Amino acid sequence: MPHVLSYPLICFGSLFSIVDPFAAVPIFLALVGQQPGAAQKGVALRASLTCFGVLTTFAAAGSVIFTFFGITIPAFKVAGGILLFGVALDMMHAKPSPTKTTQEERSLAESKADVALIPLGIPLLSGPGAIATATVLAGRAHGWMEHVWLHLSILAISGVTLLVLRSSTALARVLGQTGLNVIGRIMGLILAALAIEFVLDGIREVLPSLVNAAHGA
Repeated sequence: MPHVLSYPLICFGSLFSIVDPFAAVPIFLALVGQQPGAAQKGVALRASLTCFGVLTTFAAAGSVIFTFFGITIPAFKVAGGILLFGVALDMMHAKPSPTKTTQEERSLAESKADVALIPLGIPLLSGPGAIATATVLAGRAHGWMEHVWLHLSILAISGVTLLVLRSSTALARVLGQTGLNVIGRIMGLILAALAIEFVLDGIREVLPSLVNAAHGA
């Protein structure tokens, strides 16, 4: 596949797998399922905009963050890949990952008037895994066009997330918990493969310098 097509697909596939709006459907319904339809749509819109804002910020500021903290891109790829693999394992076992949102956060959210920002927008949709993915993809981008593709992918995923959340009642009725679990397991498998790819990329990039350092010693 030509690189001009592979990079956008990697961006969309990896980010969609980790954001996984279908996994947010049960929590969305538990938090706002009893509210009027207009209120549910408002929460869905604000949660999707939060996801877009957070991921876009980290995708745009990835290089600045690396420079400020003295982090190399290969090191972040390895760390991000390990984090994503843990999330993927939880997804394949059809259980919510504690790196996305904890039971305490979900319980606390039930008593809040607006749950669009926390925990739906952060950390359920744009948690550490999604932030790490956006930052790693920004580090892999070559040229302004690939950065544009990354931001367009984030926009597209945020739009799909909005549609999924606004259709939560219908999706839960049609798919049921079993259907949602199947989708989550498939997304987890895809994410696990992408996580391993991130780790391998980081190792390949840092290996030459390690070999040269060993020879120099």
